[in-house]
Amino acid sequence: MELTELRYSAEHEWVAVDGEIATIGITDYAANALGDVVYVDIPEEGTDVAAGATVGEVESTKSVSDLFSPISGTVTEVNQEVVESPELVNSDPFGRGWLFKAQVSEVPADLMDREAYLKLTED
Repeated sequence: MELTELRYSAEHEWVAVDGEIATIGITDYAANALGDVVYVDIPEEGTDVAAGATVGEVESTKSVSDLFSPISGTVTEVNQEVVESPELVNSDPFGRGWLFKAQVSEVPADLMDREAYLKLTED
């Protein structure tokens, strides 16, 4: 997956839209800030999600952070591999560490490209 093809939310989620299906995960920046991820709570298949709404949690050795949906739609698939091995969020956030897929009903216009997201996360 090319990072330049992704869109990013201000809450540090990424989304890859392929036709009507979106794959969602958290960014490398968020994964690094969280520290070692030990648990993910993600929405179940069939759950309706709304752009900007809380849809779960990511728990690390440092803290618990809310997980937000960058798009509106219905969850079609949950990454069971990341549920069983949450450390994938740290080791491969843009690959095997994806969280869920959803049938898209809306992609907000305010999602950022990679360049804008990198500017947002500059120190």
